[in-house]
Amino acid sequence: MGDKKKGKFVKTGFKKEIGRDKKTETAAVSPTFSNDGTMRLNKYIAHAGVCSRREADSLIETGVITVNGKTITELGYKVSQKDKVSMDGQTLKAENLQYVLLNKPKGFITTTEDPEERKTVMSLVEKACKERIYPIGRLDKNTTGVLLFTNDGDLAKKLTHPKHNIRKLYHVVLDKDVSKKDLLKIIEGIELEDGKISADKASYVDDKGKNNVGIEIHSGKNRIVRRIFENLEYKVVKLDRVIFGGLTKKDLPRGKWRYLSAKEINFLKIL
Repeated sequence: MGDKKKGKFVKTGFKKEIGRDKKTETAAVSPTFSNDGTMRLNKYIAHAGVCSRREADSLIETGVITVNGKTITELGYKVSQKDKVSMDGQTLKAENLQYVLLNKPKGFITTTEDPEERKTVMSLVEKACKERIYPIGRLDKNTTGVLLFTNDGDLAKKLTHPKHNIRKLYHVVLDKDVSKKDLLKIIEGIELEDGKISADKASYVDDKGKNNVGIEIHSGKNRIVRRIFENLEYKVVKLDRVIFGGLTKKDLPRGKWRYLSAKEINFLKIL
């Protein structure tokens, strides 16, 4: 795919994914206090899984955060492990940061809870940790592949913000062969109802029929890959996310999860 050499889909001309090191997979990253035993309040709030540090600053300024019963509006305020931090009267606790990668199967919706009681991805990672983790981005019910969960508010915001252009690579199986002309259209850009969208790369998957296409895209718009092909009058039969921000599902069976390695966590933080 995109390369003259024969090989599997993820080993072609696309940028290399992060190498996985099973020996360094880590269950958690503990909250770190400074040598003087303190931590900035916004960092403490982020470690509690509430939001990112920048969003925590906004919460502090609005006066909804208290420390030992006293309202704190000072940015840069520091707390110790003994302090009681609350938001709107609810106690916050700086938790270990968790990073869990799921190879999502079909039939599960990406949400933390569903009023219609449909199967959600949370049921697949419920034994991963005691901390409350959240899915980063969304894969629709019938899309499979790489899905990251974390309670790291800063990283979650980074990976979902459009300005960071987080790379996503999909393997798409269509109901019919895709013409080279349409592949070119996908790269040059297609007008959808919410604006023009273009893929960074799109090509046939090596050793597969021409109804198998690989598409690399940075957009996080809802159902974007399906909408691109529907616009060109193709029906998506299967959609699998192979890479998300350099993370892969290599050696991870469908429906199973694993912890990220320290190398993977560090890579995501410097993207």
